[in-house]
Amino acid sequence: MAEVEKINPTEEPTDNPSSTSNGASAQDEETCTAHFEPVISLPAVEVVTLEENEEDLFKIRAKLFRFDSNSESPEWKERGTGDIKFLKHKKTGLIRILMRRDKTLKICANHYVSPAMELKPNCGSDRAWVWSTTADFADEEPKAELLAIRFANAENAQKFKSKFDECKEIMREIKSKDAGDSPQKSTEKETDAKTNDKSEKDTEKVAEKLEDLSVKDDKKENGEGEKTKSSETK
Repeated sequence: MAEVEKINPTEEPTDNPSSTSNGASAQDEETCTAHFEPVISLPAVEVVTLEENEEDLFKIRAKLFRFDSNSESPEWKERGTGDIKFLKHKKTGLIRILMRRDKTLKICANHYVSPAMELKPNCGSDRAWVWSTTADFADEEPKAELLAIRFANAENAQKFKSKFDECKEIMREIKSKDAGDSPQKSTEKETDAKTNDKSEKDTEKVAEKLEDLSVKDDKKENGEGEKTKSSETK
């Protein structure tokens, strides 16, 4: 007589005999508490930007250009787009302009505000300005630069000009409080005045001739250098 398979009524039927073992392994994976130490431990590094000792007076987004007079055909080259700031040192009270590019945060403008600086309209545009500085430290080494800046609208451009003029007055007051006017200091002031006058004249000439200047494409090997704009700045 054929044997009859005995069935345990308390045991739930399963379609897959290995389901019990798979369930156990899944449970083991969920309850795994293994801990692995990193092969290389990287300590936290504090990044110093030199802005820690400065007060942020003003910040606004814009696009910056520099005038390259050394190229075959003088042209405006784009330095970058980002936030331009007026920073006031908490101890000395000196104010500088600082601008970093988006994403890379690379500095594209870094110079002190001078009472002799003047913002000039750029080709009659109501949202762009031109000015010159005798010592910009964007490339670490001081360098005379002719700069142009363009904003999203005329309102932002006027806000920048108002703060620019305000900072000039603060710097003028600081310089007027300098101790004594020794012959050496008087000579230095006269030299600075002559240099600033020459820079302002150059600024005016370039601003008047911007419409006749074309901006060519400028490709760098590293891909992060200055870019030239295919049309004039307005």
